[in-house]
Amino acid sequence: MVFPSVEFALFFPIVLVLSWALMPRPAAWKVFILVASYVFYAAADPRFCLLLAGITVGQQLGVWLLGRARSERQKNWIVGVVVALDLGVLGVFKYYGFFVQQLNWALEVGGLGLPIPLMAIALPVGLSFITFQAISYIVDVRRGVCEPAPTIDVGIYLSFFPHLVAGPIVRAREFLPQLTSPRDPRDVAVGAAVVLIVGGLIKKVVFADYLARTVVDPVFAVPEAYASPDAFLALLAYAMQIYCDFSGYTDIAIGIALLMGFIFPQNFNKPYRAISFRDFWQRWHMTLSRFLRDFVYIPLGGNRKGRRRTSINLMATMLLGGLWHGAAWGFVVWGAIHGSALVIEHAFRRRGMNAPALARWGIVFGIVVLAWVPFRARTLDVAWTFIERLAVPGPATLWSPAPLIIIAIVLGLQVLPERPLERVRLAIERSSPVTLGLGLAVSIMLISATVPGGAVPPFIYFQF
Repeated sequence: MVFPSVEFALFFPIVLVLSWALMPRPAAWKVFILVASYVFYAAADPRFCLLLAGITVGQQLGVWLLGRARSERQKNWIVGVVVALDLGVLGVFKYYGFFVQQLNWALEVGGLGLPIPLMAIALPVGLSFITFQAISYIVDVRRGVCEPAPTIDVGIYLSFFPHLVAGPIVRAREFLPQLTSPRDPRDVAVGAAVVLIVGGLIKKVVFADYLARTVVDPVFAVPEAYASPDAFLALLAYAMQIYCDFSGYTDIAIGIALLMGFIFPQNFNKPYRAISFRDFWQRWHMTLSRFLRDFVYIPLGGNRKGRRRTSINLMATMLLGGLWHGAAWGFVVWGAIHGSALVIEHAFRRRGMNAPALARWGIVFGIVVLAWVPFRARTLDVAWTFIERLAVPGPATLWSPAPLIIIAIVLGLQVLPERPLERVRLAIERSSPVTLGLGLAVSIMLISATVPGGAVPPFIYFQF
């Protein structure tokens, strides 16, 4: 069920009204919101609900065993087994086909000729996000930063529909404490929620989808048919598209959660104004960055075991981050580019070498944008062809005012000072409930009018 869809437009108002009505009765509210979240997930495929319930029960069983373990070694083994099972589920559903194909290729090259049968396995929507949040629960309990929670609370945490299918990745210690006291509909930040939802819809429907269908999709489908001007336009357009698509989704998710009385962590903070790669990853998909830092980079040793080990840890973390996005070599290459950039940047910073801020911004922005090519291209061959077309002179067949204006707006909002925009946002948030409601309704109608055929494409990160 996509947020900007007729189905969700029918689902959410009913859930919101009943949620507000049940907020003073926490026991009834929890049952209701758990059922509503499973109904939301079942819209993709009812069978996925069984997997989600199984993951929930698995985490609770692991936490129950933790409470009865007699030694630190036993606790470590329990956490290790549960995390391995979580990753095993993710591996079977998301990476089985990829690894079987690579193994069959290796067997063929080696002349063994005994291909392993390839089974078609449907990937449950949002499984990567669900898995990471499940891991965060048992690990945070083990570390003592999160108390064990009732099963229904854990069920809500893993299935809560605003962040269920594409994040943001909400840590257990951030969400579960919010379930310990009743929500109060009088304390809901309606103004902030409306601003986030409308802004997210504009980013997704008006900006991202327009750039996709007019520039990005045509060029990445057959890059050999386009010359350098169109390839450069598509390069910039995809950088703006994926930012607007994903940050638009998380804005809507955070806004919906606010209307339900819950606070989610911020996930984007003007990433294209970053002046270092470290700065970029503190601004882009911030919840994934924190997860990789706390659950991969630091456990590997972080920067505590010497320069060489730090470089290895940075590269390993980014390679795993790339592979997390999907079972394809393009994601691995994308992760390797960012890992290499972080390693080189770390070496320069260690030697005290620094460039002017504008030069650093240009380098970071250029490499980040170029790295999106293997991320977006369906194969590495297509990615290479696209890069080759950047050097082929020819006509600018796709250049028109609309995509150029959108790119300028999105990039301009990244680098503008925060204060003027903050004033506008606060003025809207302080409007009366009637004004906010009318504004939301009018905005949705206007945004819907920009959708050809009335169907909104899925968010990019739904596939992850």
